[in-house]
Amino acid sequence: MPSKTIGVFVMSYGTPENMEQVEEYYTHIRRGNPPSAEQLQELKDRYEAIGGLFPLRRNTNAQVEALQDKLDQLQGAAGVQFRCYQGLKHAHPLIEEGVQQMARDGIKEAIGIVLAPHYSIMSVGSYVKRAQAEADKAGIAMRCVKDYHLHPLLIEAWAERVQDTLAQFAPDVQNRVRIIFTAHSLPEKIKEMNDPYVEQLLETSRAIMAHTGLANQWQFAWQSAGQTPVPWLGPDILDVLRQLRQDENVEHVMICPIGFVSDHLEILYDIDIEAQNVARELGIELKRPPSLNTDPRYIEVLADMVLRAYQGER
Repeated sequence: MPSKTIGVFVMSYGTPENMEQVEEYYTHIRRGNPPSAEQLQELKDRYEAIGGLFPLRRNTNAQVEALQDKLDQLQGAAGVQFRCYQGLKHAHPLIEEGVQQMARDGIKEAIGIVLAPHYSIMSVGSYVKRAQAEADKAGIAMRCVKDYHLHPLLIEAWAERVQDTLAQFAPDVQNRVRIIFTAHSLPEKIKEMNDPYVEQLLETSRAIMAHTGLANQWQFAWQSAGQTPVPWLGPDILDVLRQLRQDENVEHVMICPIGFVSDHLEILYDIDIEAQNVARELGIELKRPPSLNTDPRYIEVLADMVLRAYQGER
């Protein structure tokens, strides 16, 4: 029997569960500043456009459940029992609330991991900072996984998706399909902070293309930038689509959002509706590979990183 229980603290962005929670959620994102009526309606309209659904919550829950199942299978070899908990950046249970739940359950040691493969001090770093601070207060020894952007199974899962999606284009145009990898934009000031986010995303892109063996031309673009006065990383995917059609007469595009691990608003609206509408206006055939969601290989990546963190610093 396992001699002790190790908490596995899974962190994600968080999302409302229904329309009534959208204002509270948006206010939290804006650091306590309520959105204007127009801003609130715009966000609600986007959720309505994808069917009035809040898929990130459902997908995060499913990923955590799948990770728990995988860790249960591995507990004999590890010699411990792992128990998964959630902590969300902008919705309940907030990161602090999740850590407090672990403390109430008597957890004394935990591994933290974020449902995002690429590290930035503004993304994964902010999750880890909050989790560590609360864990310290609660007397929980927590170690956090920093990144896993080049894990072989992650690359394999994405490479397979790229190849399968390429096969959906007509055979005579497949060698002309432009593959565009994307991720959530961040404020440009991360460039001045020696932040690894941009380079890690490019490393993942290169690794995927090397794994596929494809000679297709690829590039990187950003999406879903925040509406703030400070400049964000670019070029934006919508501008890239226009530029490719105008300057290079590109007619076939695959957008591969490697910065995201599940379907949510930035995928189902920003790509499947907004980018698709722009592509249609430009006469571009646009396809997107399916998200990782609960792909067993992604779940195995998470489990492997948890085990490495536990065994490497035990």
